[in-house]
Amino acid sequence: MTIEDVPCSGIWLKTPLIYSNHISDRLGCSAYLKLENLQPSQSFKYRGISLRLQECKAQHGPTLHVLIASSGNAGLAAAVVARKLGVRCTVYLPVVVAKDTYDMLRKQDTNVVLVGQTYSEALKAMCEAARGDPNAVVLSSYDDPVLWKGHSSMVEEMKSQLLQQPDAILCSVGGGGMIGGILLGCQTVSWDNVPIVALETHGSNCFYHANSLNTCGFSSRTQSLPVKIPPDAPYTVETNEEHKIVVPYMHALTSRAASLGATSPAPAVVRMALDHAGGVKCVCIPDELAMFAAREFGDEHKFLIELACSTTMSAAYNCELFWRILDPASEFSAEEKQKKAVIFVVCGGVKVTFDELMEYSQILDEAEKVEQEWQIVCNGTEFRVPK
Repeated sequence: MTIEDVPCSGIWLKTPLIYSNHISDRLGCSAYLKLENLQPSQSFKYRGISLRLQECKAQHGPTLHVLIASSGNAGLAAAVVARKLGVRCTVYLPVVVAKDTYDMLRKQDTNVVLVGQTYSEALKAMCEAARGDPNAVVLSSYDDPVLWKGHSSMVEEMKSQLLQQPDAILCSVGGGGMIGGILLGCQTVSWDNVPIVALETHGSNCFYHANSLNTCGFSSRTQSLPVKIPPDAPYTVETNEEHKIVVPYMHALTSRAASLGATSPAPAVVRMALDHAGGVKCVCIPDELAMFAAREFGDEHKFLIELACSTTMSAAYNCELFWRILDPASEFSAEEKQKKAVIFVVCGGVKVTFDELMEYSQILDEAEKVEQEWQIVCNGTEFRVPK
């Protein structure tokens, strides 16, 4: 089945695209927020997973048993949709998952299996269990064209809500499910020339490494295989012949932004990013900047967001960072900046508590005593911006 074969008629909500006075005033341009945190499972993942489960139920009937390995948000989306559709769902989680996440899943009457220390170990256990269940259908949390098709609906909504082409769309990236949907959506609504800014945290940035590897360190849009691997690289690589790229596999994930914790990106999404006419800028930020953005966003907009979501919003809370990304050569005048319109995808997620926000404040206070700048990497260029 190709992406084009999938009818895009989901049970997700059409979420608001709101103008943010706070962020627009700070940045000196028009900033809009796509509020995916308002989906029934509180994250964008509800879109693609609901489309996938509708397809599965249509094919397999009411005896369907959905299995998914997740660090939390994809599993919750599957559980919420499965309950709505009246089918069984089992979610495989690493044993280190937060109790709040476990409890949320159990409230959906879903079966939860805690196994392994990492997502990959939970995934392995899920696949073994699926082989013994004739009704089981395994869901990917991010590497599936049907998911991207569902996620792409947010861009179709953006076009009807904004009524103009944005100058950039900013989103966070883990394995590539959301940005795959955004790239596909841009193709659908003829926003091929819209730049995409893909933000990750240091230590959880497989998508950044994938784009760097396949563009000769961001120096070219055309890569040659095989790719030369730095001796101190934090990953191994495999060649993907179908998409003519190399894919990095991270040795370890050290960021606290757990929802960005994919060890490798979806190969087809990397290919889409490389081919996107508007370009994809890959940005890596420190965890502490994501913590700062989560705190500030909560203060201003009264939403509690997890680090994977606040990674996107980091550019909204540091004006110098924002314009270093969008205008690295400082070509825009103040008047030109005022005419720009950008969209921040508030992707949502449930892995955050008030207690964690309090902890973030303590961490930030301690970090400020040590260093007065944030370390950023954007398309191979390292720079620092003041806190």
